[in-house]
Amino acid sequence: MNTTIPDVKQIRRDWRLVDAEGQILGRMASRIVVLLRGKHKPTYTPHLDTGDFVVVINAERVKVTGHKLAQKTYKRYSGYPSGLKAVTLADMLRTHPERVIQQAVKGMLPDGPLGRRLFGKLKVYAGSKHPHHAQPLQPVAG
Repeated sequence: MNTTIPDVKQIRRDWRLVDAEGQILGRMASRIVVLLRGKHKPTYTPHLDTGDFVVVINAERVKVTGHKLAQKTYKRYSGYPSGLKAVTLADMLRTHPERVIQQAVKGMLPDGPLGRRLFGKLKVYAGSKHPHHAQPLQPVAG
């Protein structure tokens, strides 16, 4: 038995369209990670980028369960004393809805150069308009 590793020229990358309207954030993010990594393809290799490009629209209409809108916080630290900034999920959805999906997906990707390359193939937009009309987008049922 031989294990075949796909050549970079053999890897076919499609463009997928995900509509976030009415979808639950975590479940949608895990489906996006499967598409980005290429786990849905028979040529999946853990250490190679075999996945597709993913375009997410309507990020502002994503749903969450429970009390996450008020209780979940996103924190960042400037490095200075008293430089901790905390923003709730409700505020983040109001100001930057794209970042909510980006951070959920980024947390599920592997650390290191491969994860950074995979994250670069994710395009998230708050509304239904996007500049990727030239690519043949395949809608993802979800």
